[in-house]
Amino acid sequence: MVPLVPPWVLRAAFARRLSVMYGTEVPAYATLVEVAGQVNDAVLRDAGEGAERFGSIERVTAERHGAIRVGTPGELRQVAQIFAALGMEPVGFYDLRDAAASAVPVVSTAFRPVLPEELDRNPFRVFTSMLTPADRRFFDADLEKRLTAFLERRELFPPELLELAVRAEREAGLPQGQAERFLTLAVAAFELSPEPVDRAWYAELEKVSAVAADIGGVTSTHINHLTPRVLDIDELYRRMEDRGITMIDRIQGPPRWDGPEVLLRQTSFRALAEPRTFRETDGSVTTGALRVRFGEVEARGIALSRAGRALYDRLVDGPVEQWAAHFPDTERRLALDGLGFFTYEAATGRPRDGRRPPDDLAGLLDGGWLTASPIVYEDFLPRSAAGIFQSNLTDPGARDSAQTGTHYDQHGMSEAVGRPVHDPFELYAAQQNDSLARARRALGDIEESDA
Repeated sequence: MVPLVPPWVLRAAFARRLSVMYGTEVPAYATLVEVAGQVNDAVLRDAGEGAERFGSIERVTAERHGAIRVGTPGELRQVAQIFAALGMEPVGFYDLRDAAASAVPVVSTAFRPVLPEELDRNPFRVFTSMLTPADRRFFDADLEKRLTAFLERRELFPPELLELAVRAEREAGLPQGQAERFLTLAVAAFELSPEPVDRAWYAELEKVSAVAADIGGVTSTHINHLTPRVLDIDELYRRMEDRGITMIDRIQGPPRWDGPEVLLRQTSFRALAEPRTFRETDGSVTTGALRVRFGEVEARGIALSRAGRALYDRLVDGPVEQWAAHFPDTERRLALDGLGFFTYEAATGRPRDGRRPPDDLAGLLDGGWLTASPIVYEDFLPRSAAGIFQSNLTDPGARDSAQTGTHYDQHGMSEAVGRPVHDPFELYAAQQNDSLARARRALGDIEESDA
């Protein structure tokens, strides 16, 4: 039997190769990775084991998330097939249309591993946005018709790549030679195309939205940004500015404070002018530049429950003093108030004193029966994503707020992607509940051994 390269190995290799490719195309990204590594090393020296509270340094160093944009449900289903070959499934629904003041006419999901052991192997994620041409706030009927026709004519992914992706998903891997071919084709599919851009068509879409032009104004897709993970995003921001790289105006997400790190903090350097060729209305080819790609960086914290997320949403736009006054300032409070997600284990080395473990979580934690470890937030925040998109736009675009927007939700995204979109809260809750059940069984085994 021919040995197969499993999906997680394909995923890790794809993430590495994509990073090399993007660093070649966008040199400032290579600087971002370098600075992130320096900051992580410094935090590890200063904090020791505490620096690995949210994952080993090996995982943090290898971690990336990418972002791509597609135009139609058909393209989204093809992307889903490619990522399925890498053991990545759609998780979460994000509506960026109302999350930004600028015109960002897209809805999104993210492809990532869903099992904890797969995330530990390699947590590569791709935030994937789909254009909404039927939304009358952005596109009138004539432009929708022409845009849809343009999108239907193009081919983003070669048939050979899709065939290999189907086989990889079906057989849980590929033979070495086919794995190499799959990776080569997959990376090439997300490179910046040298094909000339139709200047007039791109400009027409850009008047509506720079994001719409980036998706529907070209015949290919590409990585819009690739994101390393850093342990101190404020320090990274300072060091990048010291190197003369212009960052967006702020760090998106929760404020910096002395309490638990939660959810996701993100920032980026500003989109850079990249040379492109253009086809003019007379058929001639000229040179110019577009600003569409940037380098993002993130710091991840504890996953919050629905109640925790609701509290976050109420407080995040207020002053940090309001945050500090109302948001739990310890992991214990997050756990006991049901605001954050944790995994639990029966404590080892606890003295056998003949007492029975209590039934309540507070008693189990305070009595040293259980230890709690935070579950890292693996997903995204729509307002933060929209904020970064918006900060990298050269023009706010146009929106007719008198029109009614096209409805999308998680169910609609599942139909578009052709696969069930996981609810991230349910994934975290299942991980927490499974760990707590195992821990309680372990405590029961200890009781029996003491009897």
